[in-house]
Amino acid sequence: MAPTFNVTDIAESSWSKEVATLTVTDDPALKLDQLPVIDAVLLSHEDHFDNLDDFGRQLLHGRLVFTTMDGAKNLAPRPAAQGMKPWETIETTIAGKKFTLIATPTQHIPGNECTGFIVTGEDFGYSRDGLLNAIYFTGDTVYIEELKEIRNRYHIKAAVMNLGNAHAPNFADLSAPQIQITMDGKSAARLFREIKADVLVPMHYESWGHFTQFGAELRQVFKEEAISDKICWLKGGEKISVF
Repeated sequence: MAPTFNVTDIAESSWSKEVATLTVTDDPALKLDQLPVIDAVLLSHEDHFDNLDDFGRQLLHGRLVFTTMDGAKNLAPRPAAQGMKPWETIETTIAGKKFTLIATPTQHIPGNECTGFIVTGEDFGYSRDGLLNAIYFTGDTVYIEELKEIRNRYHIKAAVMNLGNAHAPNFADLSAPQIQITMDGKSAARLFREIKADVLVPMHYESWGHFTQFGAELRQVFKEEAISDKICWLKGGEKISVF
């Protein structure tokens, strides 16, 4: 039987009194004791079990954590948890190297905080047009116009995108259709082209019951969008060279 989690949103909104049930069909690819050394964690949001479960919370102990403003408060007392606002920049040293982290806007569940991240650093170099090379992690979000601004600030070598075309109930009006809360393949392809990224790395599109578009469907969409040769597919527990 697949595990289920009853998750109560902790955001101060109409969602905070509602309970959503999340169902997962697969175990993690690696157990906690099989993970490599982790120096820092980029946490898009901490209040949904498909992003941070109880074992994930254990992993945060004693590590640098970058997340949302509310997320940092909810994770207290962890002095190494730092909250970030959209487009806020933090310069930090991780494992002896200097990195710059930029929080990016998202649109997930109404009234709920979530963030994406751009990561660049002293060893990343520059593109031919003079922009800093960077890696972009979308976090949980649908397509929003504001994200096009990324192409004017950074050259994205790899765009790591949470997909799955996930849907959730509209608790403001339970008679209304469910709302989309993560990107589908078509909107991912659109954003990928608009930010002029080199490689698209799909993730967070399998195993959960609230997803509606899985690997096979995504492959077909990316083929139709003529970007199949730009996709780097990951496989749980295996090292993959992205670029």
